[in-house]
Amino acid sequence: MLKGTLCTVRHLQAADLNTYIALVNDLPSRGEFFSMQFKSPEAMRRDFLQTGFVTEDSELFLIEDQSQHIIGTITHFKSRTPASREIGYRLFDRQRDGRGYISEATRLVVDYLFNAYPYHRLELLMDPLNIGSERIAQKNGFTQEGLLRQAFFINGVMRDVKMYSLLRPEWQARQR
Repeated sequence: MLKGTLCTVRHLQAADLNTYIALVNDLPSRGEFFSMQFKSPEAMRRDFLQTGFVTEDSELFLIEDQSQHIIGTITHFKSRTPASREIGYRLFDRQRDGRGYISEATRLVVDYLFNAYPYHRLELLMDPLNIGSERIAQKNGFTQEGLLRQAFFINGVMRDVKMYSLLRPEWQARQR
């Protein structure tokens, strides 16, 4: 469990599964930057029973507020090279936008990944119009690297993607 001042980041437990499935599959809460694809509840239950949503390729965490309400998810997963990991996140309640939950959860996961694993590079990919995600990247010391043209298919349209990265030496310098 990773504890911050605003939120806690922790693994999903069996008691959370029904709530998690309902939140993840709530299409209106996805907003304009998330795909409308979703998995069946049965497939998610099967995956959870097999792996707990933790494998060598990916690790999923819940984000809880101070009242222990599940407010989002954050995950890290394989990127293009063995020395890299991509981080993805989602806040379920749009009314909580801009309050620092995802920024803090991202910082907690960045610290966890660099302290627990030999990864050298962490990446955040986002829609160029997603100003909130861009602020999260910047607050956590990520540097914009460029634009991947028409790399995501979201809501029936190919969308460009901004790429941000944070290297281990940059993170270490911020720790001092």
